[in-house]
Amino acid sequence: MRKGSEVVGGRVRGWWKQEWRDRNKIEKVEFQSMVMWHVMPWFFFLSWASLPLGVSMKHEALPLVLGWTLIAVAALQCLHVNRSLRRSVDHYLKRAGMPRRDLAVAGALMAVGLGLTLALTASDGVKDEMIGFPLLFLAVPFGQALGFAVPIRRFFVYFAALDVLLVGAFAAVGVRGGQLAALAAIIVVAGLLTLLTSRCGAWTLAVMWEGDRAREVEARLAVAEERLRFGRDLHDVMGRNLAVIALKSELAVQLARRGRPEAVDQMVEVQRIARESQREVREVVRGYREADLAVELVGAQGVLEAAGIDCRVSGSSAGLPVSVQSALGWVVREATTNVLRHGDAQRCDIALTVTGERTTLTIENDGAPEVVPESTGSGLAGLRERLAMVDGTLDVTSGNGTFRLAAQVPLPRPQKSAGAREPEEVGL
Repeated sequence: MRKGSEVVGGRVRGWWKQEWRDRNKIEKVEFQSMVMWHVMPWFFFLSWASLPLGVSMKHEALPLVLGWTLIAVAALQCLHVNRSLRRSVDHYLKRAGMPRRDLAVAGALMAVGLGLTLALTASDGVKDEMIGFPLLFLAVPFGQALGFAVPIRRFFVYFAALDVLLVGAFAAVGVRGGQLAALAAIIVVAGLLTLLTSRCGAWTLAVMWEGDRAREVEARLAVAEERLRFGRDLHDVMGRNLAVIALKSELAVQLARRGRPEAVDQMVEVQRIARESQREVREVVRGYREADLAVELVGAQGVLEAAGIDCRVSGSSAGLPVSVQSALGWVVREATTNVLRHGDAQRCDIALTVTGERTTLTIENDGAPEVVPESTGSGLAGLRERLAMVDGTLDVTSGNGTFRLAAQVPLPRPQKSAGAREPEEVGL
């Protein structure tokens, strides 16, 4: 028995880690909303349908048959709305098409339930003051499905038509006066209740997912902007020089065909411009690869704060060697991209510490998924390779929703000038 309970407990812990802790905040909100939407119809079924009918039905054959049939139809409504809920929510979030068949089944079950309610009222099989409770419930599952499927204006039109139809039907079976007005108000309350409990939550989910997509697009745009900058710099360097090389080459061809010695001078000039272009391209690429750490820190803070993430940067890169700044600049770039694309961070702390022998860059953020860091892609492997070129190391830790990346690079020791001697100790 104990072994079985341990197995069940292990499965629950495994589900908790995989199905809950690995979700980002939006997925957790959606999961909680789905649980609420699944439970809500059953809560109303117990409090508004089964219990009021069970205590108010007359103990006669016809009322008992109609009443228990109505309870069974109400239970089928709950089962159907639970089965079709995911499709309805996906339609509202623009992940799937209109669930027309589910709406038709929900409408048919509601129509059957309302017909049974009218029959109970006409046969005087239930107390008059209790008939409003099952009527209030019967509109809730259909209203929930309808709230996800159609615009708000159409939702009100459908419920207004339903209200008019029911008022006419109850008036036809003999309901009059204040009771008829109360039944009309009950349908209005049911419509507003389902609209608030379903549509408002779905609207919040839609806004959150839209914000998440906007953050992902912003990260992609940042990468695209950097590529455009690099392409623009390369074009500025190479465009003019290639045009000059083409013109001088054509001139050299024409001079060579005429046997003019100036052709050699033109080709020498072409060679000089080609070497100069090669040098300038190397400078552009070096400037792209060897990033200024201070610029990268400011850029990372700006991008993260624009994405709604509180970013705090401490430390200064002044005086660090170019090789160290280049390696740590790439760490800042990769870490910023990971914060934007993975997890759901609300804060990010970047700390740069310089001691006498080494420089340490620490980047820590919350909202991280519970995954093995090395499995997230090749970015971390590339950073380790870049840091290895300057004898640096990269440590990655994660847990409890926190992701921490620490890069350490030793500072190069100053070279002694030729002929320099160690100062001698002077005895006193």
